Amino acid sequence: MDIIAQIDLTRIFFVDIETVPGHATHDELPDPHRPLWDKFCDSRYASHLAQGRTPADLFEKGGLHAEFGKVVCVSVGKFYELADETLEFRIKSFAGDDECEVLRGFGRALGEARPYGTKLRRATNARQHDDPRQLGHYLCAHNGRGFDYAYLGRRMLICGQPIPPLLDVAGHKPWDLPHLLDTMELWNFGDYKSTISLALLAGLFGIPSPKDDLDGSQVGHTYWVERDLARIVAYCQKDVETTARVFLHYLNQQTLWDSVRRTLVPWPAVVSG
Repeated sequence: MDIIAQIDLTRIFFVDIETVPGHATHDELPDPHRPLWDKFCDSRYASHLAQGRTPADLFEKGGLHAEFGKVVCVSVGKFYELADETLEFRIKSFAGDDECEVLRGFGRALGEARPYGTKLRRATNARQHDDPRQLGHYLCAHNGRGFDYAYLGRRMLICGQPIPPLLDVAGHKPWDLPHLLDTMELWNFGDYKSTISLALLAGLFGIPSPKDDLDGSQVGHTYWVERDLARIVAYCQKDVETTARVFLHYLNQQTLWDSVRRTLVPWPAVVSG
């Protein structure tokens, strides 16, 4: 894949997020928000309503929408070159009940890393430079362009916090943002009608499934009913590791993983409030 062949692995932030409805139930929505959700369902879930489901029933899908959901975990993976010239893949997670603290922690992790590209004000075209602050960086997620990147930006805006340069992309055309890598989009080879799950990609490449315990449809119940945030974090970290391994397959460097040292930064990085 020529489009990614020259990318330095140590300049990529591999990202995954886990989201849930912003409240445990429809009844717990604040009074001003309840009719907004109901009206939202009229357009977004009209077919479900026609089948007899109610907006209250459908609120389990609230986590899919940044306007009604919240981020409970962000995991970030990054390759680091060690002194012996081998690689370490380090995953750090930010998780908790206080979404704004979770997002602040994630924002600090990205820092002022400059996006590789030509259109953004704070972008750089440098792939090699004596000053690491001048190097271009990338984000990589599975379906990141269709979900994760926009969700993070919107929720950061709602929290009233600065948006890191790598995510400050509002108003720009998708083709002007080469630093936003997406393992689903790369798989499509220009076929924009198709989607593929991370679990299916993992299976095709012989990578253990990241969905061996949870899948996305169970995260809301695990958070609001089971109150098991640690399980969600573990699931999120598996998705990040799998995304990185899929990316290595795209580079035809999949055997590199066997020599990579894996490190999980102790969780919780953000204490639940």
